[in-house]
Amino acid sequence: MLNYKQLHYFWRVARSGSIARASEQLDLAPQTLSGQIGLLENSLKTTLFRRVGRGLELTETGRLALSYAEEIFEIGAEMEQALSGGTVKLPTQFRVGIADVMPKSIVYKLLAPAMSLAEPIKIICKEDKLERLLADLVIHRLDLVLSDRPMPADINIKGYSHKLVECGVSFFATPTLAKQYSKDFPTSLNQAPLLVPNLDTAMRGRLIRWLDMQRIRPRIVGEFDDSALMKAFGQAGIGIFTAPTMIADEVEHQHGVVSIGQTNEILERFYAISVERRSSHPAVIAINSAAI
Repeated sequence: MLNYKQLHYFWRVARSGSIARASEQLDLAPQTLSGQIGLLENSLKTTLFRRVGRGLELTETGRLALSYAEEIFEIGAEMEQALSGGTVKLPTQFRVGIADVMPKSIVYKLLAPAMSLAEPIKIICKEDKLERLLADLVIHRLDLVLSDRPMPADINIKGYSHKLVECGVSFFATPTLAKQYSKDFPTSLNQAPLLVPNLDTAMRGRLIRWLDMQRIRPRIVGEFDDSALMKAFGQAGIGIFTAPTMIADEVEHQHGVVSIGQTNEILERFYAISVERRSSHPAVIAINSAAI
């Protein structure tokens, strides 16, 4: 039988990021906490953490266990409130998987309609690689997955891809770089320092194909998994970067950059992936309706 005290210790360590911090929060010796987690791993016959340098990192099984632990202790807190005499109206949970290549401001815009429903919604976001999110979707641990590409054809999962947004792409640079490369766009991009998404993104292929068609050869000075990190390098003047035109004003304001050009020949597309063609979840309906 699962020892919930040990599970609680695991949950606190996973959330705090280290045994030392969790031991301070729980007022326990680090050795005691480490021992209890070891007992939990033995009882589950699996490894929940692995050592990375001086710190700890969740294993794949550890991440799965954490998602269950979050739900268990959240429900426990709600039960405690209900039984102590409070009236609890539980909001509808909306569990969304977000492919880690998705721009965060786009994610917010896509999910905003769900937050304005008359009935309260509690949104639970999980960011990960698309393949892992789809695995959670098929076992109904997620209600929806947001991605920059539709359901991959080579994955043996029955799912449905709904295109939510399609827009062109803008190129951004610091004012100093913009003075040098904004004239005669896009020809000015030839030999210009360029920051690009990594190969896992749909955008990378579209960008390179467009540059090839224009016979433009920029100097790729950085590749990034995280679009926010790419923007940070662009803000520092390391190179020119792209972002969806629909958030151009926001990118300029947040990062102190300017647009040096825009094209609709490169299209950013964002999809909602579900296991049902017509989901009955009110949040999914709101998101799809707003996109349409």
